[in-house]
Amino acid sequence: MSLRLLLPPRGSLRLLSPLRRRQTPRPPPFRATATGVPHRASSFFSIPIRAFTGVSGMAAGTHKPTVEVRESVELTEEEERIFARLLDVVRHFGLGTQLRVAGGWVRDKLLGKGSADIDIALDNMTGQNFCERVNEYSKFMGEEQKGIGVIQCNPDQSKHLETARMLIYGIWIDFVNLRSEKYAENSRIPTVEIGTAKEDALRRDLTINSLFFNINTKSVEDLTGRGLEDLKKGLIDTPLPAKSTFLDDPLRVLRAIRFAARFSFTLAEDLKEAASDEKVKSELGSKISRERIGHEVDLMMSDKHPVNALRYIRDLGLFYVVFAFPEKLEPPALDKHDWYVSVLLPPFLNICLSRDFNK
Repeated sequence: MSLRLLLPPRGSLRLLSPLRRRQTPRPPPFRATATGVPHRASSFFSIPIRAFTGVSGMAAGTHKPTVEVRESVELTEEEERIFARLLDVVRHFGLGTQLRVAGGWVRDKLLGKGSADIDIALDNMTGQNFCERVNEYSKFMGEEQKGIGVIQCNPDQSKHLETARMLIYGIWIDFVNLRSEKYAENSRIPTVEIGTAKEDALRRDLTINSLFFNINTKSVEDLTGRGLEDLKKGLIDTPLPAKSTFLDDPLRVLRAIRFAARFSFTLAEDLKEAASDEKVKSELGSKISRERIGHEVDLMMSDKHPVNALRYIRDLGLFYVVFAFPEKLEPPALDKHDWYVSVLLPPFLNICLSRDFNK
């Protein structure tokens, strides 16, 4: 689709007509905002990102999606075989370990979707120690032992605990111990300790991602008491109060938007209020690197409903935080180009995100 097809009918953006003049006015200076993100000072050409009355993506807040949630998790033959082997390891060594599949795999299974992303949480040992026991059992059974990959802690990539990975019957499985987290002021990197299953569930980003599938009991565990209910409602919410959750780790604002857009779910009212809070916006701009924000945006744009994600970013007032201009460009931008972008991009996105355009 060419840019010409995306532009509005002639005359609908008359405010921009001075751009056609031979002598282009000097761009207005940057000024600081409450979020700490530089932003052009108000002028004749400043057109803010705004919500369309009656059309805004935030109107989803009144929408009650119907979500079909299965009563139980249906395992594939491969999953049955993998889980049976892991239980054999626990019994053979008398480990007494409770094995729980965590997070997105459980959510997707209950929604009737396939998932190859199996993360197993352990209640009494590290992932590396358990993988070593798996290999010992394979040797006992006269089978080939597999290599163990250890992913070290990397808080910048949201990896707060060491994770062990190994190939079991052709599928990569991640193993990590249950954990609790405590955040220090002005940091999104928590102090991590071994925790209980409930503590682990409560520290998750969203209630729909806090569900466990207990391999030992073959049952779904909803330890927050809200995961299943919110999944059935199609509601995106946090296990703990949204504002404190976002202040601890502001990147979770973008994760909430990404999952809401992916599943066409509704953002909870308190979550929207927290995401729009000026302090949360400021923390998102100051605590989180541009690389991490860019990674979340990449995931949104490559997901099923990128336009929905952009609507949420716009309607929550996050546009100038997520798409902030860098203070210093390397190499320097050509004269006035960043100004043209700041003038043209907001109304252009408003047009693209309008319901009439997307019919």
